[in-house]
Amino acid sequence: MAAGSSGDRSVAARVRERFIADGAVVTPASVVTAVRAEPGAALLGDARLLRIAGEVHGELAGAGPLAPLLAEARVTDVLVNGTSVWVDRGTGLERASVVFRSVDEVRRLAQRLAAAAGRRLDDGCPYADARLPDGTRLHAVLPPIAATGPYLSLRTFRQRPFQLAELVGRGMVPGPLAELLRAVVAARLAYLVTGGTGSGKTTLLNTMLGLVPADERIVLVEDAAELRPEHPHVVGLQARTANVEGAGTVGLGELVRQALRMRPDRLVVGECRGAEVVDLLAALNTGHEGGAGTLHANAAGDVPARLEALGLLGGLPRPALHAQVAAAIQVVVHLRRVANRRMVDAVCLLTPQGPQHLVTVAPAWRYGHGPQPAGDTLASLFAERGVAVPALLQGGSR
Repeated sequence: MAAGSSGDRSVAARVRERFIADGAVVTPASVVTAVRAEPGAALLGDARLLRIAGEVHGELAGAGPLAPLLAEARVTDVLVNGTSVWVDRGTGLERASVVFRSVDEVRRLAQRLAAAAGRRLDDGCPYADARLPDGTRLHAVLPPIAATGPYLSLRTFRQRPFQLAELVGRGMVPGPLAELLRAVVAARLAYLVTGGTGSGKTTLLNTMLGLVPADERIVLVEDAAELRPEHPHVVGLQARTANVEGAGTVGLGELVRQALRMRPDRLVVGECRGAEVVDLLAALNTGHEGGAGTLHANAAGDVPARLEALGLLGGLPRPALHAQVAAAIQVVVHLRRVANRRMVDAVCLLTPQGPQHLVTVAPAWRYGHGPQPAGDTLASLFAERGVAVPALLQGGSR
């Protein structure tokens, strides 16, 4: 926000405080009117008056001085550390030119954004995780939990999902691999999109769900609504946190059970992060083919261990978990971020091995290496389900 003169800041402060005290509706026109009503406003001139009104409106509505950054098409993340602002435009973090005058200004912005999403953020509850009305994901932490805060982390929401061809053009999906991903969806194979934080899991899952035939119904279950695939028949269920009295929680596990009663052709859990993985596996073992979800994992080989850990949270013993996984999920599409570039690193099969039939990850394709031994098995799965084997797998594995 521009610093302006001390007189301008005094006018802005009085107008802001009056709106807060009166609880008046904040619109650009009402703010301009309020600034014009200030003593000496006639001496400001139109340009200064409109600038002050714009600053006050920015503080009272929307994302304030962060709004221009969030509106940029290339911006994925905006981070506020105390009064400094950092932005990621897909090539790593860089310092933004936006400057907050004080930590109190940042605190007010954080509290207003949290309130707009129906979350409490104050000394009694110094952190909040919320989804803003425009889809932006907000996480905010206040001092003293935030040692040099407040801290704000905002992840932007892309209104239109990428087409598969766009991901190919951006280098996220190698060209020959696009046909294989289409085949996974067409064959109704259940799959997990895995990777680290910020690797593009939601982006790829959104795109792959857009490949589902238009006559099928997709039911989404999410902790926070992030998935909006370009598909004519999508319904979504979103988890609910407890209210200020500590009541009203609706978790992902319960939503998965509700989703099964909604006649899903494709059941999707946006992110498996807890005991709900047990309900998802149970659902996918009741004839609901082609389901999908995302899972945090540093490498594709870590997926079985991650599923084990989540299954234990739901009280599912290790042998039972592996039996459920083997029957429910066939494919893992793993992403990684290298030098600020998001890319598909591997496509793997989950297959039971050994006397205990524990699920292991068998690569079918790897970036830079092409088809792998499990590629022949994947090609057989496509053929068994009446889907043309992608050219990528027709030459056999190396």
